[in-house]
Amino acid sequence: MLGRLGRKHVEIAASFASTAVGFGGAAFVTLLYFTDWKVFVANIPFYRGKFKEVEEK
Repeated sequence: MLGRLGRKHVEIAASFASTAVGFGGAAFVTLLYFTDWKVFVANIPFYRGKFKEVEEK
């Protein structure tokens, strides 16, 4: 199958690369929205302190 792919096919795929990146980014942001976003945001250095839980004694 790979032998049938030529320069034209590579050019067509390259023209859709920016669109694919855009849709992939939108899908990732949507995934973050519908999942527990604190898990992801807690790994950002300056936001990490925002979610520290206070231990009560």
